Amino acid sequence: MTKKLSLVVVAGALALAGCSSDLPDDKPATGKSSSSDAGKSKFFDQAEYNRQLAFRDAKPEGPDGKPWEQMLQPELVDTAKFAKPGGNYTLCFSNAAVNNPWRQVGYKTMQQEVKLHPEITTFTVLDAEAKDDKQISDIQSLSAKNCAAIIISPNTTATLTPAVEQACATGVPVIVFDRGVNTSCPVTFIHPIGGFAFGADGAEFLKEKVKPGGKILALRILPGVDVLEQRWAAANEIFAGSGLKVVGVEFTDGDAAKTKSIVADYIQREGQIDGVWMDAGATSVAAVEAFQDAGVDVPAIVGEDQQDFLRLWVDEGLAAVAPTYPTYQWRTPVIAALKILKGEQVPKEWVLPQPRITGDNVKEYVKQDMPPLHYAMCGCEDMPGYPGPWK
Repeated sequence: MTKKLSLVVVAGALALAGCSSDLPDDKPATGKSSSSDAGKSKFFDQAEYNRQLAFRDAKPEGPDGKPWEQMLQPELVDTAKFAKPGGNYTLCFSNAAVNNPWRQVGYKTMQQEVKLHPEITTFTVLDAEAKDDKQISDIQSLSAKNCAAIIISPNTTATLTPAVEQACATGVPVIVFDRGVNTSCPVTFIHPIGGFAFGADGAEFLKEKVKPGGKILALRILPGVDVLEQRWAAANEIFAGSGLKVVGVEFTDGDAAKTKSIVADYIQREGQIDGVWMDAGATSVAAVEAFQDAGVDVPAIVGEDQQDFLRLWVDEGLAAVAPTYPTYQWRTPVIAALKILKGEQVPKEWVLPQPRITGDNVKEYVKQDMPPLHYAMCGCEDMPGYPGPWK
């Protein structure tokens, strides 16, 4: 039987890489954040920070070469009560959005994963278009259908929690991934290590490459987003004891032109910038171009695993690092759902490896024939049809 795809897709502007939460009421009206010198971020959690940094060195369990099936220090839970042998599954997915390249690459990867499993006969997908109220309605709609399992990538954390709890109450297994909710009712919550690990990877690189007293410009997207706030909280912690001087913390709104303007202003104001830290890399090329346009050397810089940055890195011989929030995680919920429907154990919290790209391995991830904003950590290169669906 051919799989049926039920999907609502709305193209959106570039926003966040993969993470979202509820915004606070005191969101700054201007682009500039509060100074990092004011102390620890209210989002800094020492225990979670230590846990995530330790995860970076943990040996993953699972098949070699398949990080989307691997798990870090898992605590397995029994799923026998959800077993539905025989296949012919209707798998349902409530997606927060497909409003940026990261989510688009991830969703294409998920679709191809579904095609690998003939026991999934129907794949029903509802796109919330980055709207909480729509996703609440979408989850209620899916809960009333004949779904064997429901996968949810929440648009925001607190607001979607009741809807997730209601879905759990139906007795259908619920799998949450990418973005979390404030309830333990899902059978499993799937995510890479987290924001503290991402932020620390970039800040540690700059601490190594930039001499004490060097000037660091931190570029962020917007405030109040849980994983992004963790990224900055980790970087802020590392910079505080590094001898480096954070001369600015600016919000770019994920806009390339705004990023370029901010960097140009700081080059003129400070005379020299020695390092650029970013909480997401979608506008990293624009940051590099600002230095090139000013006729000065590009300093040590933090980017991400999108192709335009990786190509520029190699072509220009940049001093760079790319922490990642791998899009291969979009394969894992499908795999988890099938394990649950077969009554197999899964981790209660399924923590995936979160690699970083360095100068030693960057050339391995450059794919000249892929779109500029294709994400290298898709885990899709060996899937049937590659690269067609991702172009």
